[in-house]
Amino acid sequence: MKSIFNGTVFGALGFKKVQFAAVLCATLGYMVSPSCIASPNTPPATLKANAPHVYLVKKGDTLWDISGKFLNKPWRWPEIWASNKHVKNPHWIYPGDRLLLCSLNGQPLIGKDEGDGCTGIIQRYTGKTSYKVYPQVRIEELEHSVPVIALQNIKQWLNQNIVINSQSIENLPYVLGSEDHRLITGKGQKIYLRGEGVKIGQRYSIFRQAAPYMIQDIQGRKTNAGIELIQVAAGQAVEQKNDISTLEITDSYNQEVRKGDLVLPEYQAELPSMFYPTNKNEVVAGGKIIRVLGSISRAAQHSVVTVDRGVLEGAQTGQVFAIYQRGEIVQDPKTKKNVQLPEQKIGHLMLFKTFDHLSYAYVLDSRLPIEVGSTLQSVYDEE
Repeated sequence: MKSIFNGTVFGALGFKKVQFAAVLCATLGYMVSPSCIASPNTPPATLKANAPHVYLVKKGDTLWDISGKFLNKPWRWPEIWASNKHVKNPHWIYPGDRLLLCSLNGQPLIGKDEGDGCTGIIQRYTGKTSYKVYPQVRIEELEHSVPVIALQNIKQWLNQNIVINSQSIENLPYVLGSEDHRLITGKGQKIYLRGEGVKIGQRYSIFRQAAPYMIQDIQGRKTNAGIELIQVAAGQAVEQKNDISTLEITDSYNQEVRKGDLVLPEYQAELPSMFYPTNKNEVVAGGKIIRVLGSISRAAQHSVVTVDRGVLEGAQTGQVFAIYQRGEIVQDPKTKKNVQLPEQKIGHLMLFKTFDHLSYAYVLDSRLPIEVGSTLQSVYDEE
């Protein structure tokens, strides 16, 4: 969805432009950022016993899949990736790229083969080239690069769902009616909007409200962390008179437009280009899964969930967490008393879209069904 987002509305909704630490890691080359490396007390990333020495990237691969072929802990990929500082976007991988497993000072290093093998990979990574480096140009569409995770699994929530604070809703334009008096309207029809800020020629998204997110604050009181909006259609403003605007619907998304639906300028959602683990204390402790999206009660691998940690709690797109599930309550066969079994790690997730106090996350792997209430921990707790 190619679109824009009005700066005033964008700011009022509390969205923030986050600079991804992972991108910084990739573009710095051999000058490694502290956010990219493990804690000094953390042992080096370990390779799988059957890690390939050569891997040819295929269409349909994801960065998580590729990382899992080499590493026991895929989220540690930035620590061993040989980014080439002479390339504009050194962290991008494309189908057809030939990846080589090399060794630098006894530690694994993986990079793209440019015809000169591991020697060239190491020289470009360290900057100690014995030849003059010329700028490189690669004619390739961005959408053809290997994504961190499969876009089709998160497309709906990446492009068509947002969370905004409840105060912002009061001032948003809304659907007043349609040109032919229909109660519900779809693609190809015109609708009337009421509210200020609508501009002729600009594209807009039409959203329906879902249930608000109620979470506990630090005092244990329930508070509204935001209202989820689900996009039902999109269109372009074509006419305007006073505070009533006419919008022609060009796209529908499985639902029809109704009176009262809210209107926002279209925006461009971005998929993370890298993932990286969270260090301890980087995100406010105590995070948990508070909703499973997609009308299902429990999550599994490839599911999308909402977690109660957002930008204001230190969450960033691309962060990876371990998922811990509360142990069941069983009856002691001797004492006949109920006993709470210990919690257990059951999988991992990655944040792919952040809001003020909430984030959408993708379940990377899971060995058991994931319940609402499962907690999040830094993956470095596993080391």
